[in-house]
Amino acid sequence: MSIYGQVVALENEGTPFVLVTLVEATGSTPQDAAAKMIVTCGGLSRGTVGGGRVEAAALKVALEMLEKADGRPRFASWTLKGDVGMTCGGAVKLYFEPHFGPGPWHIAVFGAGHVAQALVPVLVPLPCTITCVDHRPEWLGRLPKASNLSAVQSDSPADLVPGLPDGSFLVVMTMGHSTDRPILKRALSERSFPFIGVIGSDAKAEILRRELAAEGVTPEQAARFRCPVGLDFGTNHPHEIALSIAGQLVTERDRLRAAR
Repeated sequence: MSIYGQVVALENEGTPFVLVTLVEATGSTPQDAAAKMIVTCGGLSRGTVGGGRVEAAALKVALEMLEKADGRPRFASWTLKGDVGMTCGGAVKLYFEPHFGPGPWHIAVFGAGHVAQALVPVLVPLPCTITCVDHRPEWLGRLPKASNLSAVQSDSPADLVPGLPDGSFLVVMTMGHSTDRPILKRALSERSFPFIGVIGSDAKAEILRRELAAEGVTPEQAARFRCPVGLDFGTNHPHEIALSIAGQLVTERDRLRAAR
């Protein structure tokens, strides 16, 4: 695997790492400009920026960034003799690029009806993976074909909830509140997802919370879903609803990342 291949793999795994690049080398240095190394919490993972003391110093900086979860990139300019303690008379400039991404952003859309048909094409170009679940194969067949989209036919969509990736965002828009409720019950009582949105109205939300409480879902758990899902703009046109939902998903994603 190339160093860039490992960058992609670590990003996809959600593993924090620092990519260190030797951007400038002058005089006598142990490595040429453009050399790179990847540092994870376990230490040097791949590559080299010169070995010896210069690499040890770079490793120390990268590990400190990981330990402190410092997401700010930085440059370091060192003379090898004065700053690093090597006999070489050269100088290096290093760029430390931290990555603390959560891995792929996964969105589970329950229901493949009109709003989902408008929403999924908006989500597909984003850096996310999408699962769309419905019991109707003909509606799933209308979804766009994309490498980051999985269309899943299931007569029991709630059974898919336990297997969803941690950190998934859920958008529940099945044929009605009676088919939304089993999904919500499992999502709220068995998992802890950062975002659960339900298409509908305030009245629907009240009915759902009352029925979920009767099935043993606590008020605290029931308060975690948002209904109506979507930002407060636009009309009831499916494409405008889809835009409002996509806008809320991105807003919540960025809010949660900023809070880390």
